[in-house]
Amino acid sequence: SNPNLYPEKFEINQIYPNPFNPITTIDYSINESSNVQLSIYDITGRLITILSNKFHTVGYHSIKWDATYFSSGIYFLKISSENITKTQNIVLIK
Repeated sequence: SNPNLYPEKFEINQIYPNPFNPITTIDYSINESSNVQLSIYDITGRLITILSNKFHTVGYHSIKWDATYFSSGIYFLKISSENITKTQNIVLIK
């Protein structure tokens, strides 16, 4: 079997472009099937949007964030499953 089909880690692999305007792509990997939520928080920690909240199978996934209606600044992408949470910052420049 190809080991690249099954990620070893639950993680945010890449956010590109970053900084971005107005759309960025988020690549992430899921190492065990579970419900996964991807959400965006502003610099004060306020939840501003949920990009996805659904069951994910093991593997590599990708999602886009269209921030057309949000203001410039630093945001935090939080990806969480039942067991793990990862966070990474995203910079929106308009």
